[in-house]
Amino acid sequence: MSASQIPPATAVPGDDVPTLLVKIFGKDRPGITAGLFDTLAAYSVDVVDIEQVVTRGRIVLCALITAPAAGADGASEGGLRATVHSWADSLNLQAEIISGRGDNRPRGTGRSHITVLGHPLTAECTAAITAAITSCGGNIDRIFRLAKYPVTAVEFAVSGAATDALRSVLAPEAALLGVDVAVVSAGLQRRAQRLVVMDVDSTLIQDEVIELFAAHAGCEAEVAEVTAQAMRGELDFEQSLHARVALLAGLDASVVEKVRKEVRLTPGARTLVRTLKRLGYQVGVVSGGFTQVTDALQEELGLDFAAANTLEIVDGKFTGKVTGEIVDRAGKARLLRSFAHQAGVPLAQTVAIGDGANDLDMLNTAGLGVAFNAKPVVREAAHTAVNVPFLDTVLYLLGITREEVEAAETHVG
Repeated sequence: MSASQIPPATAVPGDDVPTLLVKIFGKDRPGITAGLFDTLAAYSVDVVDIEQVVTRGRIVLCALITAPAAGADGASEGGLRATVHSWADSLNLQAEIISGRGDNRPRGTGRSHITVLGHPLTAECTAAITAAITSCGGNIDRIFRLAKYPVTAVEFAVSGAATDALRSVLAPEAALLGVDVAVVSAGLQRRAQRLVVMDVDSTLIQDEVIELFAAHAGCEAEVAEVTAQAMRGELDFEQSLHARVALLAGLDASVVEKVRKEVRLTPGARTLVRTLKRLGYQVGVVSGGFTQVTDALQEELGLDFAAANTLEIVDGKFTGKVTGEIVDRAGKARLLRSFAHQAGVPLAQTVAIGDGANDLDMLNTAGLGVAFNAKPVVREAAHTAVNVPFLDTVLYLLGITREEVEAAETHVG
C-alpha cells in the first residue's frame, strides 16, 4: 500500500478518535515489548506512538493505541484492559490504561536541544535549569542521558520557546550553578555533516606553544605575561605576537623537534577528533601559534585543515620575526569562512572551539561557538561554554552519546 492509500483516520487519529494510553512499569527483561504488542494484536488496534525507557533495570513502556471497536467477538475496550492487566500480572509488572481521544497535543513552535553538563549534575541544578525553561514558556518534551562520565550529560528536547530566549535565560543561570549549558536549534542541520574548527593553544593542546619555545630561549616568564595580557583582551594580539616572537631571536631551530615532543594534547582531544572523523565531519585548527607545531598536529591527528603563523628561520636560527599573513582575531574568523567554503559546509553548520579573546570573532561567526575553559570575557560572549577539562565533552553538545563514542573507539582499536 502506498503512502497516499493509507487511511488518514488510522494513520493519524483526529481529536475525536478514541485512543488508549497503555503504560507498563516494572523490572526489565527481554521480551516485554514484544509481549505487550502481541497481547494488543488480538484486538486489531493501531499503534499511534511508543515511548520506552530503561533506568537501572526498571522499564517504563508507553503505547498510545486506537481503542478497539466493540464487537460480538469480545474485542472490546473492556476485554483489552482485562487481558493487558492479566498479562502484566503474570510477569509481575504494573499496568495502567488511560482513555482519551486523539494523538499527543501538538508541540509548540520553536524547538531546541538543551544539553546540560554537570560534574556532578545535582538535583538543585536540574531543578533550576528546568524552572528556567518553564519561565521562558518552554515545554520539556523529552529528556535523554548522553553520558555518565567523565561528566553527566543530559539533553532536553524543548518546544514552545525561541532558542535565543532560552539561551539568554539559561546562560547566566548555568554560570551561577556551576554547570555548562548549550542551547541549539532543533532541525535536520544538527544531524548534517559539519565542520569543526578549533583553536590550538590551551584548547586542542594544554600548552601555549610560544611559552615552550621561550623556555628554551630563557625568556619564559616575560613571554607568559604578555600572552596572559593578550588572552584577556588587554593587548592587541598582533602587537603582542611580534613582541613575544622578538624574544626568540637567535634561538636554534633544532628546538622545534623538542617542542613538538613537549606538546601535550588536552584530555579527550584525540577522542574528539577521531570520533568526528569517523562520523564524516571535517576538522581543522586555526592558531595564533606556529606552523612549526600545527603542521605536526595536522599529520598526527589527520586534520583536514590547519593554519597558523610561521616563525621565520634563517641559517638555522629564529630571526625573531614571523612570515606571511598574521593569524589574529579577525584572521581566525576569516579562515573559518575559508575552511567552510572549501569543505562545502554552510557557516550555520560550523562549530568553533576556543579559549581566548582572539577566538571571539571565530566563535561568533560559527553556527555554534564553544568557549572551552575560557577567559571570562570569552565565556560571556560565546554561544555556550564548557568548563570541564575534557575536550571530547564537546561531542555531547552535538547530540553524540558516550556509547556512540565508545563504539567508535572500539571499532578504531
